[in-house]
Amino acid sequence: MPFNLPIFLTWLRIVLIPLIVGVYYFPLRHLTAEHINWVACLIFILASLTDWFDGYLARRLDQTSAFGAFLDPVADKLMVTAALLLLLELGRINALIAVVIIGREIAISALREWMAQMGASRSVAVHRLGKIKTVAQMVAIPLLLYDGIISPMDLIRLDTRMWGTWLIYVASVLTLWSMLYYLRRAWPQIRERGGVKL
Repeated sequence: MPFNLPIFLTWLRIVLIPLIVGVYYFPLRHLTAEHINWVACLIFILASLTDWFDGYLARRLDQTSAFGAFLDPVADKLMVTAALLLLLELGRINALIAVVIIGREIAISALREWMAQMGASRSVAVHRLGKIKTVAQMVAIPLLLYDGIISPMDLIRLDTRMWGTWLIYVASVLTLWSMLYYLRRAWPQIRERGGVKL
């Protein structure tokens, strides 16, 4: 198993996942609910930044590897799944949102693995629609974790619950849209190799 700085950052992201959840369950006597939300939000943002840096450094330092390409999306999906289940437990999203996003991630991961085995992985390569979905999702989750009002110097008043809720709904719509896009791209292979007849 190769080990370098990008892979270290990916492992760090995985290590941070239980911390995001754990801050709500550890007996932190000196922290209020607001402080706990803030800490969870910061940990999630830190984990999200490692996602950008590990890819950037892997390309910049020419340290890309098959193991890193495997581990990176696994870490991303674990992080998002853990955060969504936590938000569901806290009552900040509903079950349908969690099922749609998590279900899509499982389905598309399985589709990509199957297409890769057939040598057709390029047909389900990451599309900009999926990237927009990821951005909406990765902004929505820390806003929902914070779950309060941000008002720097009383200039603006940002209700993170409201904006996070809107963005997670946008992410859910884009989730379904991107899933249909990938399925349509893969459909000729599915029909040919899977023996599907219409």
